[in-house]
Amino acid sequence: MAAVALVQGASRGLGLEFCKHILSYKAPAAVVATCRNPEGAMDLAALAAQHPGRVTVLKVDVTREDDIKGAAEVVKKSFGKVDLMINSSAMLHPTGKGETSLRDISAEGIISTLITNTVGPLVMAKYFTPLLQRGNGLFGHQSPEKAKQHSGIIVNITARVGSIGDNALGGWYSYRMSKAALNMATRNLSIELGRSRPKVLCVSMHPGTINTDLSRPYHKSVPKDKLFTTQHSVEHLMAVIESLNIEKSGKAYAWDGSELPW
Repeated sequence: MAAVALVQGASRGLGLEFCKHILSYKAPAAVVATCRNPEGAMDLAALAAQHPGRVTVLKVDVTREDDIKGAAEVVKKSFGKVDLMINSSAMLHPTGKGETSLRDISAEGIISTLITNTVGPLVMAKYFTPLLQRGNGLFGHQSPEKAKQHSGIIVNITARVGSIGDNALGGWYSYRMSKAALNMATRNLSIELGRSRPKVLCVSMHPGTINTDLSRPYHKSVPKDKLFTTQHSVEHLMAVIESLNIEKSGKAYAWDGSELPW
């Protein structure tokens, strides 16, 4: 019985690295990799060629509900289930830089960031939860008690700056708000899906500061030992994912497994 993992935002950065890791370390798992522009995702196409028959690439723009609904229908017909769903795509701001003060905010920028970072993952959960409830719990750590076992896992990639309790610097209005709202969505999902039969485990995860396009404008202020490669981050995140059980649902975790305050 092969595991099925769906990675949303899989064309580059963390999403692409999650695909690589699962294909390498979770054989013979199948990976459903979604992105906005599969035709331009050369690295993802190369990865699929390296693992024939194990990678399904689907076009999904998380700002378009019809894309998400259609992808869920394809996955249902092809696999009938999902064991792990990772929502990894995100944007800092349409301009590529976070707002440093109130003068910089715009309704358009906030709405655009919220749609991608918060609404998209929640709509993904809406359409893929039925498939996660059909999963076999092949990711995470299963409890020996049947009542505490899970069928699937939803991982929403958050950020430490989305923690209200940890916010001491301000700024980055759109990004902080979108990730704080995503954390609330995760918490809500964990309550609803923790009551379901079978149960779906839901967590938010902070990958650290990654050497990607999203964080590149701010690399100068990050100590070298705190700027991670995607490989380093994903190795740690997957270790945390594999340690999860239903009692850890509804929380936010950093790459090192430490719990983040809401």
